[in-house]
Amino acid sequence: MPELPEVETVKRGLSDSITGKNIKTVLLRRSGLRYPFPKNFINILEGSTIKSVERRSKYLLINLDNGQTIIMHLGMSGRVVVQNKIRNDHAKHDHVIITFNDGTTLIYNDARRFGLMELCETTKLNSHKYLKDIGPEPLDKKFNGEILFARLKNKNVDMKAALMDQRVVAGLGNIYVCESLFETGISPKRKAGKLSRDKANELVPVIKKVLEAAIKSGGSTLRDYVRSTGDIGYFQHQFKVYGREKEPCVKCGNKIQRIVQSGRSTFYCNNCQK
Repeated sequence: MPELPEVETVKRGLSDSITGKNIKTVLLRRSGLRYPFPKNFINILEGSTIKSVERRSKYLLINLDNGQTIIMHLGMSGRVVVQNKIRNDHAKHDHVIITFNDGTTLIYNDARRFGLMELCETTKLNSHKYLKDIGPEPLDKKFNGEILFARLKNKNVDMKAALMDQRVVAGLGNIYVCESLFETGISPKRKAGKLSRDKANELVPVIKKVLEAAIKSGGSTLRDYVRSTGDIGYFQHQFKVYGREKEPCVKCGNKIQRIVQSGRSTFYCNNCQK
């Protein structure tokens, strides 16, 4: 599943390529994805203009000039590609094709169909069921160690689970939690409520650094993820622990271990992370 850097990379690509464009036609090649498409989806989109593209956690928010916002989630295998030509030869899993007046085409492709597209009045986004309980954005300048310390205080779950809880902090996924905990020497098994204020102040800048490095690299292509240009990301070549089970730790040389937490693989060095 695309994580925050992948979604942020797609958001930036879409913002550059479709902002200000007028939607001419919308083609839905099935009745829905994970859920059915909203009623009047085509009528609401056609004729509108893309006002801006934003991201909240792992959701893409495409704001229209008619007061509506498309809430989009890429699910397990969703891809959004923008091409500077009108497409008539659609691939099997091209489920949504949006054509703009200038001939640009946006294609949403999703082999597993776990993604979603929903509509919401732009002014009511903060109260939408998908967005209302999401925690602070980790890349927000206001997000700091004091905020994280307060949100972890008294939590009797391990650090890995706490950081992946979208109510604690938005958008952090398995890969970047593993990498951030390794960089700060924090065991993924440590109880979140036991994290010191000093360690929380150390962890937040590392989270920001890891995420920014991933965004700069275009994200991590593990299976299906590609950027909005159709190119792949390559941050996976910079992983220090994720996916490196039994390989030597880059800091101490001990073998990287893999454990399962909440049904997800966790990679860490039990010598460097306490």
